[in-house]
Amino acid sequence: MEEKNDVSQIEKMQYYAESVCEMGEKDEISQMEKVEDEEEVEGVKMEGMASIALLPDGSISGHFVHLPNSVCYGIHGTEIACERECSRGEDYRLVKLTIMDYNSKKERDVVVERKGHDAARLCNVDHAHGWEKDVVKLVDEKQHKSKIVISFECETLKADEAAEEHIKRFMPKLTGMDAVVNIGKMSISGLDFKAEVGCTEQAS
Repeated sequence: MEEKNDVSQIEKMQYYAESVCEMGEKDEISQMEKVEDEEEVEGVKMEGMASIALLPDGSISGHFVHLPNSVCYGIHGTEIACERECSRGEDYRLVKLTIMDYNSKKERDVVVERKGHDAARLCNVDHAHGWEKDVVKLVDEKQHKSKIVISFECETLKADEAAEEHIKRFMPKLTGMDAVVNIGKMSISGLDFKAEVGCTEQAS
């Protein structure tokens, strides 16, 4: 964890970012429309703050706010059940991550690695060799179709009462589910909501 001054600065950014996300979830999307054309360009690297709840079942849910334009995206992740390679630590998980544009309601999927226990780090999968064949196939398909590159590292961890207070305020649907909250900088490259992905990707 960082020093108090750094944490205070992060939480100020997070408070502002979450306020924007509340607007997005209520379909108050006028701010998004102003920068829509700028954001949805394939290959552009977006940087900002993410607030993510980690649930006991391995799933994740939260928001990413691209700064300085304050465009908010939804984040949802489901753990991919698979046998862990012996060379990987106990904190290693594969997650199918879905990013949602609140404006268009479109979604994009990417498979990422999750490392760390309560303080998570997310990044793209280098390779899936050694996993079950269906897992390797899923990872290869998502990497081939999306070309999305994700990076996230927890800088502020909220647990117990602090996490529950945060969740009640910003993610009320997750109240009482014993989640911890990770807040930190996130970057996303190659996110293109204008490209057609077809029914197979949405259903997979």
